[in-house]
Amino acid sequence: MESKHLFTFLVVVETGSFTRAAQRLDYAQSSITAQIQALEAELAQPLFDRIGKKIILTDAGRRLLPYAQEIQSIHSMAEKALRSETEIAGSLRIGAPESLAAFRLPGIIKDFRSRYPQVQITLKPGACWELTEFVRSGELDLAFLLQPETEYKDLYSTTLIHEAMALVAPLDHPLRVLAEVTPLDLKNVTILHTESGCTYRTLFERHLNSHGVFPDPNLEFWSIEAIKQCVMAGLGISFLPLITARRELAEGKLALLNWDDQSQRVATQVVYHNKKWQSPALSEFLRTIEQHAAIWRTADLSEPEGDTEDE
Repeated sequence: MESKHLFTFLVVVETGSFTRAAQRLDYAQSSITAQIQALEAELAQPLFDRIGKKIILTDAGRRLLPYAQEIQSIHSMAEKALRSETEIAGSLRIGAPESLAAFRLPGIIKDFRSRYPQVQITLKPGACWELTEFVRSGELDLAFLLQPETEYKDLYSTTLIHEAMALVAPLDHPLRVLAEVTPLDLKNVTILHTESGCTYRTLFERHLNSHGVFPDPNLEFWSIEAIKQCVMAGLGISFLPLITARRELAEGKLALLNWDDQSQRVATQVVYHNKKWQSPALSEFLRTIEQHAAIWRTADLSEPEGDTEDE
């Protein structure tokens, strides 16, 4: 049963005439007649009695009328929901590792929500490898990743910024006096690790291992905030993205050791499925991401290390 025929049926009922229905819909009268006849043939019942110049609904026509009206109402609501250019609504499912969720996403989400309050946002934390799989399976609409710059065959990925890393220590740590800290200097130093599987932890450990240094893996934390508090308390040092420690460095609560991080740098990337339909909400969110990334890149070039970044 074609919705077009049902809508024509409703206009005929409303106008009380095939001729007036044709005028309203800008159809030839023969087209109106053909559509009603096609509907009657499909239902195997006449919908109108034609008495002289008048048309009157049959019993079948009266029974069809409320269903046709309901279908028209649902059709109108669907068009409004899907084609509205003035109000973007729906939902977004986003994934991010803890460091990005805490230090890159708040500004993006705040900006986006101020413009599109009808969009429901769900944020799922996780390791980069599992977030990538969630995007592949459709469980997430997009994910932020913090890892060596990576391209995927089945995902669209874009690099937002290359992140500087920081080897942070308590203010009174003896390594602060060194002009350059090397892997061998960390041989007997307590290192506070992020969770196993963290990409930048893996890069850091590989770098140390290549120089014959194998740190004790027994101090492992999921929370970056917990790591920073423990470093400030003098428990050890830690290797973190610079963005996660900028505030404490600027406030003189943490010390930045002179460490060459080039081989351990990672990029903040955003990925989404290259075959999945891009909703208006997702399109606008991606646009908001790129606007903020441009600000990050400018700040990264202009701010000295250790300064805070206004998220």
